[in-house]
Amino acid sequence: MKFLTLHLTQILAATATAHLVALPYGINLKPTPNQKPLMDLGPVVPPSSDEQPAAPKPPPPQQGGVLISDVMGRDRSINIFAGFTRDIAAISTRLDDGAQNSTVLAPRNSAVEALPRKPWEDPKDYYRLGASAYEGEDGQDRAQRNLRRFVEAHVVPVSPWEEGVKGRTLLEGDREIWWEMKGGVKVIQPDGIEVDSVASRVGNGELWILKGVRNYA
Repeated sequence: MKFLTLHLTQILAATATAHLVALPYGINLKPTPNQKPLMDLGPVVPPSSDEQPAAPKPPPPQQGGVLISDVMGRDRSINIFAGFTRDIAAISTRLDDGAQNSTVLAPRNSAVEALPRKPWEDPKDYYRLGASAYEGEDGQDRAQRNLRRFVEAHVVPVSPWEEGVKGRTLLEGDREIWWEMKGGVKVIQPDGIEVDSVASRVGNGELWILKGVRNYA
């Protein structure tokens, strides 16, 4: 009998203590009618000392030592333009220089192939010189100059290039260009050319793949 009385006294004391603790926090410990007992989950087993917490995922690899020249040929969708950059010594040297940052706007092969003329052709040359405008040594030099203009018009000497910031490409006399987000897509303005993707971010800049070709004339 004494044991039962002591047991009831302990239960009442614990209940009163629980009410005193819970009331300041707005918790109602009033018993719910027909409340079912909680599921018996068994004894709590402490974690084994042999179990180690999961290791954090390693950070993405650093690309500080990689240059634009290293990644230009990786994407076959722009290999025509990538070949042009290698043909122009000044551009090739720049993209291989870790001290000069650039944002390369590389048109897709399909965009270059859809042009009404070759990137090294200029209607003004045909008007002045006729069909032989690109024949002989002088013609080759003329074609090389035109190709250089084409490539320079697709290289912005800035990286990172922030949205809305106006700037000029390497092409002398080129007009100002900028980019903005439209419907979740980067668009080069004022030409309205969509950026298909940012293919690479490397030590000396970024490589953007364009769905079109800049009108720099």
